[in-house]
Amino acid sequence: MKSFLFSSGKLLILAAFSALLIISISAQPKLRKAVDYDADGKADFSVFRPANNVWYIFKSTGGFQFQQFGLANEDFMTPGDYDGDGKGDISVWRDTTGVFYWMNSSTNTFAGVQWGLTGDEPVARDYDGDGKTDPAVVRRTNGALVWYYLRSSDAGFVAAQWGLSTDFTAPGDYDGDGKFDFAIQRPGTTPTSQALFYISRSSDQAVAVVPWGFSNDLVAPGDYDGDGKTDIAVVREGPTPDANLVWYVLRSSDGQLFALAFGVTGTDLTAQNDYDGDGKCDLGIWRDPSGDFWYRSSISGGFVSVHWGAANDIPIAGYDTH
Repeated sequence: MKSFLFSSGKLLILAAFSALLIISISAQPKLRKAVDYDADGKADFSVFRPANNVWYIFKSTGGFQFQQFGLANEDFMTPGDYDGDGKGDISVWRDTTGVFYWMNSSTNTFAGVQWGLTGDEPVARDYDGDGKTDPAVVRRTNGALVWYYLRSSDAGFVAAQWGLSTDFTAPGDYDGDGKFDFAIQRPGTTPTSQALFYISRSSDQAVAVVPWGFSNDLVAPGDYDGDGKTDIAVVREGPTPDANLVWYVLRSSDGQLFALAFGVTGTDLTAQNDYDGDGKCDLGIWRDPSGDFWYRSSISGGFVSVHWGAANDIPIAGYDTH
């Protein structure tokens, strides 16, 4: 799956609280808000269909939204709250031109900004803590990983080297200060070698180094314990297509491991988010070819299935898996 996320196929790759709580210092609302298109505090089920470049959104309040936006062979999905109204905005980053395009949900207007170069990886998040998603990319150059983001708070920009060109990005609000931190997963020498997470905390500029998972594990960040901090989490694929996916979460609240087999290696894409609205990230997958979302409710511990999508669609929530 990791090769699927980073192959040259662009969009065929994987790549909310209300407005009153936009500045909430909590990691999960920021992750949820990117795909909460009705601002009801729950992530909405949404897919992108490469065959017609349409976003299909099933809102948790019961409404639907179908929007043609982006080009399947050129764009990466980059959902976020770019206008700061507490709702997710449909957005893409175009590799051929280095331009972010989005639809402001507050005014239903189109916006765009050139940021990045061909070959960059989009990592748009709220790095300055103003409640708006910042256009951002990472660039692998001269053996280094360089982060560039455009601050929505004052239109200034930041460039910082964090990581090596062989690392995988893992941005999140690991210190709970309301700002996303630069973070990477560094693989070891073999697929089953110990991987290391390196986190540059925005609150105090300290560096955290945490061994977690194997080199070929997928990074699946989220606030799984609801303490306002992103938890280091990985998903491990099985050796065969019908083998289970296994989730390993390091809870920031108590430093304990949460592990669960959930999903199937050959058919499922990760789509974790807060679907039940309790402020905790739910384990989630989207199953191809049946077109079903499955998530484990952090409220009940039960499993919920919602049919949404068709074969070869891409789950929008997968944008936060690396």
